[in-house]
Amino acid sequence: MNTNNYCVIMAGGIGTRFWPMSRQRKPKQFIDVLGVNKSLLQLTFERMEQIVPKQNIFIVTNEIYRNLVLTQITCIDEMQVLCEPSRRNTAPCIAYANYIIRQINPNANIVVAPSDHVINDEELFIRTINQGLLAVEQENILITLGIKPAYPNTGYGYVQYLEKKTCKTDKDIKKVKLFAEKPNEDMAKKFIASGDFLWNAGIFIWNMHSIDEAMRTYCPDVFNAFEYNSEKQLDEKDFINAAYSSSPAISIDYAIMERAENVYIIPSNFGWSDVGTWKALYNVGKKDENMNAIVGRNVMAYETTNCLVNVPKDKLVVLQGLNDYIVVESDNILMICRKEDEQRIRQFVTDVEVERGGQFI
Repeated sequence: MNTNNYCVIMAGGIGTRFWPMSRQRKPKQFIDVLGVNKSLLQLTFERMEQIVPKQNIFIVTNEIYRNLVLTQITCIDEMQVLCEPSRRNTAPCIAYANYIIRQINPNANIVVAPSDHVINDEELFIRTINQGLLAVEQENILITLGIKPAYPNTGYGYVQYLEKKTCKTDKDIKKVKLFAEKPNEDMAKKFIASGDFLWNAGIFIWNMHSIDEAMRTYCPDVFNAFEYNSEKQLDEKDFINAAYSSSPAISIDYAIMERAENVYIIPSNFGWSDVGTWKALYNVGKKDENMNAIVGRNVMAYETTNCLVNVPKDKLVVLQGLNDYIVVESDNILMICRKEDEQRIRQFVTDVEVERGGQFI
């Protein structure tokens, strides 16, 4: 295993769209949403420790989730948990991790991944990441992973690539032409029909020199915020607090990936989902003969089809006559919502907080 390879797992999100299971005190990445007795963060860490040494894995999270991370990932040192004082999107998150890793190994090759994605074909995923790490070790390039679209999803961003332009060392790694925002359904169908658009997976691979150069060029406000000045004589915590307070809130996509000239993509097909919504979880979940995806040992369903049901293991639930519904119970909250209306969940959360109080959020 290459000791120059590092991993940054981003685990600071709130996961509002997964309410009521995902709550502020314990967001989606810390929950067993798949019913496998492991949280999404634990599954992500287990994948990554097959690629890089576990001492080279850093988890960036919010300060309030530090103990949750250490409770779930018991094999890492406390220094591997990087606590953000505030949420500033992914560019500052990555800059913070770079600041730490640079002090340990300025020649690091780094893979950056969210903590809450589902990967079905882990062997292919591992091969793909290793393919990217080998390429960035040899070339000054920034790599993103793109997923071959299975259907015209309107909830994902897309990336268009140039088939005939590849990186020097690997013809299967394609030059990126453009990034596209989440499309409407007609545009998503056109993207798929063209054959050269991929879902943007939000997983990145680069070496330290490449990402530093890109940040210095395209996102100097963030880069400069995390340039340590010993003359200020700040301790590390004070320095990070100051860096976050002066750094703009911006995603790595907007800050760098959509602007840099040396961005490449690996077309991939390892069974990926960002499970950003209950409907997305339904799509990747195991279905019964009636196309219900059920997590819970004591669910009895009659004339019920195409539903997602996620309830505590010891809860007896009897359903009758439902089609295309989301049924979720978690910690004294029951939500029943049509799958087609799941975009309203954020509004439900807002209404609950206003009318019933923050203890339910």
